[in-house]
Amino acid sequence: MQNILSMQLLVFAERIKAQGRNMKPHVTLVNPPYPKGAHKHPPFTPLGLGYLAAVLEKSQYEVDVIDCQVLDIAYEEVKSELSKRKPDIVGMTSTTLTYKSALRIAKIAKEINPKCLTLLGGVHVTFWDDKALQECPSLDGVVRKEGENTILELVERLEKGRDFHDVLGITYRKGEKIIRNPDRPYIKDLDSLPFPAHHLWPIERLRKYGDVIFPLMTSRGCIFWCEFCSSVRMFGRGYRMRSAKNVVDELEYLHNTYGADRFTFYDDSFTVDRSRVEEICREIHDRNLRITWDCGTRVDLITKDLLQKMKDAGCFAVWLGVESGSQRIMDAMGKGLTIEKTKKAFKLAKEVGMITIANVVLGFPGETKETAWETIKLIEEISPDDIGYYIATPYPGTPMADYVKKMGWIKVTDFDKYDTATPIFEIPTLSMQELREIREQAFRRFYLRPQYFLNMLTKGRFWSLSIGRTVLAHLLRAIKAKLTLR
Repeated sequence: MQNILSMQLLVFAERIKAQGRNMKPHVTLVNPPYPKGAHKHPPFTPLGLGYLAAVLEKSQYEVDVIDCQVLDIAYEEVKSELSKRKPDIVGMTSTTLTYKSALRIAKIAKEINPKCLTLLGGVHVTFWDDKALQECPSLDGVVRKEGENTILELVERLEKGRDFHDVLGITYRKGEKIIRNPDRPYIKDLDSLPFPAHHLWPIERLRKYGDVIFPLMTSRGCIFWCEFCSSVRMFGRGYRMRSAKNVVDELEYLHNTYGADRFTFYDDSFTVDRSRVEEICREIHDRNLRITWDCGTRVDLITKDLLQKMKDAGCFAVWLGVESGSQRIMDAMGKGLTIEKTKKAFKLAKEVGMITIANVVLGFPGETKETAWETIKLIEEISPDDIGYYIATPYPGTPMADYVKKMGWIKVTDFDKYDTATPIFEIPTLSMQELREIREQAFRRFYLRPQYFLNMLTKGRFWSLSIGRTVLAHLLRAIKAKLTLR
């Protein structure tokens, strides 16, 4: 990175001299495309990049965005866009699934302009920083964990011609060595952050996927420590919250600016602080905001009274972490929950008339056919409105990943396959093929019930269309499987 900095300073000096005026670095932020064949979720504004862009814009830096997922573009189009925009800094984000795509974009950026600074951030590379720099010579540095203050300091230093070597929260290359600087302290006052820069995204392109749902983050960190979760390692074990007023200010801003009336809260556990949730609901009522929203939380962090207040304020659906129907597996995950609490939570949500979505993890170490079917039977008992059966995936930074690696169970090392639908490791008690078959059977048993589909028709247009597509996909897979057996 130090060599690149020297090159960048020379470039800046030449441009300033040529134009005879003060210049600020131009930053292009990139959301990489999904790998070919991967399951694609309907795109949202990625909040990580949205916050980075907003922080840089607040300091009067030139920022633009290339969101490959929203624009549905691949590498040639990215190359064309970067050639037109000529940024001084190319900042990329990635999940584990899009990590290799991000590295390819770093290479493209360097091919266009060897003197540009390439940075990569996000949860995957936070725990894969040294390896990323080893694997990709075109990558200059990694921004770990929360990136807002780190990228702002990097851009400010570039503008002023100052060295990067002591910037907190980065990992960079110095000659043949890779240097990992200490972590940057977490942002304590989340209200101090500007709202994400949604205006840099093509909102109209999002409409082609259906109703535009605007995501919000109202907290960071988690007070729990689940074995398979990388988010708590990314944002810390403490629970940092935005004020209720600040949250509803953003809702109101999006509603007035974009006509937004559908929102989703991205918090890992939205209802950790019940009094704050109640205050958010009161603010929505007091401002007469006609909106709908959904959120996710734990089964032990809701009450009937809280759910009713949420529903009265526009909450129509809640995502609940069921994870497993086996108490033994639940305990191994470190969830600190009981099956009875799960049953109670779904009962309460249904009593107030909310749509319920169950999140389940299959294939966690120790899983057997018997425990997997305990989970499937629990789902049939609590009968949620929708279901996510996710394959246990060893994301870097999680204790589960460290454990399965130590045991030598990992069979797939291609991150393009880390999509939570593909088995990645094989445990002695359940083969990868058995896991695939059980997951598909679970989906079919859930979705291919005539009464289920009829029930969903009463849930509203958006939900009916979404479920309809899902049911059709599993029906086609079931037909294909039967034809294959003949």
